[in-house]
This record gives sequence, C-alpha cells and structure tokens, in this order.
Amino acid sequence: MESKLLKIVEDLVGDKSFAIGNDVVLLTDFQKSFNDLFKNKVYTLPEVNYCDSFDDALLHYASTFAAKEAVYKALKQLDDSPIGWKKIEIIREKLGGKPEVIIHRDSAPQISLTITHDGDYVWAVALIATDK
Repeated sequence: MESKLLKIVEDLVGDKSFAIGNDVVLLTDFQKSFNDLFKNKVYTLPEVNYCDSFDDALLHYASTFAAKEAVYKALKQLDDSPIGWKKIEIIREKLGGKPEVIIHRDSAPQISLTITHDGDYVWAVALIATDK
C-alpha cells in the first residue's frame, strides 16, 4: 500500500519541486502597527485603492499584507536576492475576486495564492512550482 501511495505522489509531482510560504496576521496586532508610513512603504496604489474600497479596509490591508509575506517567504526559498514590498503586488480583477500575484522584476515564477480570514485572523498561502 505504501509503495502505491509513493508511486501516486511521484506521478503527480513528476520533475517538479515546490516552494511554499504562508503568513498569519492577528488583526488586533496589525491594527496597532498600521499607519500611513507603513501603508506607503508596503502597498502599491492599486492595492491601496482595492483595500480602501471596502468598509472594513483594515481587514483587506491585513489580507494583502499576509499575502505579500507568504509570497516573499516562498520566493526566498528559490532566490535570496532582496525584493521590496512594492515589487510584490497582489491584485484582483474585481472586488472580492481571486487574488493574483505580480512580481515586478525581470523574471518571476507563476505563483498560486490563497487568502482566508476568520474572526481576528488572516492567513495566506503562496505556492510556487518549479522544474527541478
């Protein structure tokens, strides 16, 4: 049975390797550190416009921050060169839409991203699949 499971995993994964990043944000702590200086340092104008379009903008700023952190952590497993916060951009085509990642540098991998929130917590997970 174990060898069958290993074979299934090998067939699914093939010649791929993965980098994964995740981040959890506690909203009450995030609210204490959120200010205009932080906002201007971390978020792009499209991200600010998106977050500010909601009545609960702080939740969306926290969600976007968690997503940026998760992406950053996944990227660092593949390339340890520095990358600024605004070089990682989280966009959505519509309000509440699927989050997409744009990396503003010469070469960037495809990144799968998911964001969720429950109560006082926001969680984001980023996955990068690369050839071995």
